Amino acid sequence: MNWVMLAAIGQLAAALIGIPSIIYLAAQIRHQTKERKQAAVHALTEQWGDLTRSLHDNNETAEIFLRGLQSFQSLDALSKVRFSAFFNRFMNVFEGMYFSYRAGTLVDSSWGAVERTLEDIVANPGLQEWWPTRKRWHTVEFARVVDDMISRAGKPTAFRHYDQAE
Repeated sequence: MNWVMLAAIGQLAAALIGIPSIIYLAAQIRHQTKERKQAAVHALTEQWGDLTRSLHDNNETAEIFLRGLQSFQSLDALSKVRFSAFFNRFMNVFEGMYFSYRAGTLVDSSWGAVERTLEDIVANPGLQEWWPTRKRWHTVEFARVVDDMISRAGKPTAFRHYDQAE
């Protein structure tokens, strides 16, 4: 056996060992990518849960939420601050969901559910009063998405069954 033949056998052995290693590495990367996407979606879900928890755990916040959706301008100064703080967080969460959708992290059906929720919220006159002075706090792209939803919004229906006097 000469050196050329030994080199060829060595290269063949390296290829036979290397190919399965590359396949294994590709499978690991795919698995890690899937886990990262799931973790990102989980984090967005947690943020959304924290927002809704602030409504059902605090009657005063829920009351400001409902009154503000009807008319932001009619809120007193403190309620305007609380409404604005809530909806700034709300829009930040939705903006994160939008960009997760655009990046392929959030699947179409999940974004569809998020989009329908946002459409129901922005159909309310109070949110439409609040948004024009706050949209500059968000990316231009997301502001356009919300503006488009507002322009298509019909009569609000999501919170119409709640009596404000209760």
